[in-house]
Amino acid sequence: MRSKTFLLFVLMCLGMVGASAQNRPPTPRASQKAEVVQTIGSTQVSILYSRPLVKGRTIFATAPSEMAARAKGEATLDNSMQHKEGEPLVPYGHVWRAGANEATVFSTTDDLLVNGKPLPAGKYSLHMIPANGEWTIIFNKDDGQWGSFSYDAAKDALRVMAKPEASSAHSELLTYSIDNVTDDSATVVLAWDKVRVPFTVQVKDVVGATIGHLREFVAAADANDPGAPLAAGNYAKANKRNSEANVWFEMALKRSEAKVAQKETMKNLAQQATILMNLGRKADAVKAAERGVVVGKAAKEDTSNLEKQLAKWKLSS
Repeated sequence: MRSKTFLLFVLMCLGMVGASAQNRPPTPRASQKAEVVQTIGSTQVSILYSRPLVKGRTIFATAPSEMAARAKGEATLDNSMQHKEGEPLVPYGHVWRAGANEATVFSTTDDLLVNGKPLPAGKYSLHMIPANGEWTIIFNKDDGQWGSFSYDAAKDALRVMAKPEASSAHSELLTYSIDNVTDDSATVVLAWDKVRVPFTVQVKDVVGATIGHLREFVAAADANDPGAPLAAGNYAKANKRNSEANVWFEMALKRSEAKVAQKETMKNLAQQATILMNLGRKADAVKAAERGVVVGKAAKEDTSNLEKQLAKWKLSS
């Protein structure tokens, strides 16, 4: 009876371990977890990875024939339990998790061009195939893998080639960085040992991506505040997206009219005048601004900025 009870307990424990394999306990790891996050325009790119150390080992090199025989084709040899002394940790020609522990995860909120090739917005496991020449960078749709052991090339979203660079500086810890950031692009760099592997990421349509984020911003903002749609409209207008701009300006005007009807203040009237000018309604904008000056002076507020703006509007064509 006691042995049956003990067996049941063991089976229950094994079941619990299996069920929680994806939620590992927060105990210290030899390869610590890290994340690099970068905004490019309005797009957020992030890389979640673990950081193995060199620890005096040979990292990137050709696999000896005995080692290569343990895997077919480009299948991973990323199993430290099988490594023998003198074998490289990351052999050329085989899929590698591009980090340690779980497969590295690459995420982007918007469509990108990676080394000029399209990658849709989403979350991907990032793998690499090191080589003596160009490396293969792989974005795979299965983002929940442990290492590259269950890697399936049929689930690849994109493969691109990248040229590794020899580095005079030694990087003991595997490190990802996102450098050379501009309004629409950046360079992602993997650095480990004395090797750097850069590849470029470019936002496919910065304005379109930002318009999409502005839709979310306006939808989440206070439904009575004209400020959110006014700001969105200003961006759309500045980037010649006039149809989107006018939709937002009309939304802002309705909210502004409700605010002015509730309470006439210089601030509310000045905002309304700005919206009307954006809609091409100059006469109405001037009228609202003039009323704002009157209300502001009655409240003993500083109306100088509004008066200067009003003068410019009156002179505009």
